[in-house]
Amino acid sequence: MKPSLMKPPAARPSRYLPGMQICLALTLACLLAACSRSTDAPTNATAQPVTTYAAVARGKVDIEGGLLTLSMPREGTLARVAVHEGDRVRQGQLLAELDTQPATLAVDAAQAQLEQAQAQMKLLAVKQTAAKQRAERLVAAVAAGAGDGQSADDAREAAAQLDAEQLSDRAALSMASQKLDEARYELKQRSLLAPFDAEVVQVSAQPGASVSPTSGPLFTLLPQKPRIIRAELNDSFVGVIRPGMSAEVVPDNGRDGAHWNAHVLRIGQVYGPATLENDPQVRANARTVECVLAFDEPQDLRIGQRVMVRFGATSTPVHAAPKG
Repeated sequence: MKPSLMKPPAARPSRYLPGMQICLALTLACLLAACSRSTDAPTNATAQPVTTYAAVARGKVDIEGGLLTLSMPREGTLARVAVHEGDRVRQGQLLAELDTQPATLAVDAAQAQLEQAQAQMKLLAVKQTAAKQRAERLVAAVAAGAGDGQSADDAREAAAQLDAEQLSDRAALSMASQKLDEARYELKQRSLLAPFDAEVVQVSAQPGASVSPTSGPLFTLLPQKPRIIRAELNDSFVGVIRPGMSAEVVPDNGRDGAHWNAHVLRIGQVYGPATLENDPQVRANARTVECVLAFDEPQDLRIGQRVMVRFGATSTPVHAAPKG
């Protein structure tokens, strides 16, 4: 019996082959699409400007001269407080007034003394006229041989004495006039007036209180003057900043996105500590110079508001890296 030749079994087609072919085809398609997009994309992106600054400093809003504190120029009892906090006052407007009765009595007394001196001058003028006329008549009589020479001499002497008294009375009249002016001045010192247009920030006075020039300020006024910026310029930037340079001012917190344009007015000549720095260690070691800036347009910012000042802003175009 011949051995039969056995045929190898036919290979079965794999059921995973079609799926692998599909995945391979999808992968190739994605690679071709990516290469196509990469080829079509521009090699250089649009230039984006980046702002740079010559220096940055901390600052605060202020006015020239700062807030004004006022005390009563004389000692006494407050009879009237004419304004309240938040009021706007005009130059010369009454703020407070002391009891004026003693000063008024002094004015009346000085006025009476002046009137007495004036009356004395008028009486003396009448006596002078009469004495001169008598002396002239006696001199004429002596010349005519009808008078006594001694009487003429006595009349001339009496007229001369009245002339001397006139000089003394003129000095008394001038002194009385000066005393009246002094009394009126003291009466004015019993009233405290606003030196210029301002807003009343704080009032520390009540009617009936005893006050004096050494008892402390009674009023704090905010003058109606343009706002400025007092920036603390680090000593490393002093040589970079110059008067007239433009600057950008932003709030210190930077939350509301506000900003204002300003320019440098002047740079101080004295070094001092960094009082606006938050870090105590930096505040103790840093040395700064005051730099004063003015807003390009009037601003109504609050005094003492903290800001950041960016000096000499410039825009530099920076190109993005090409995409591969």
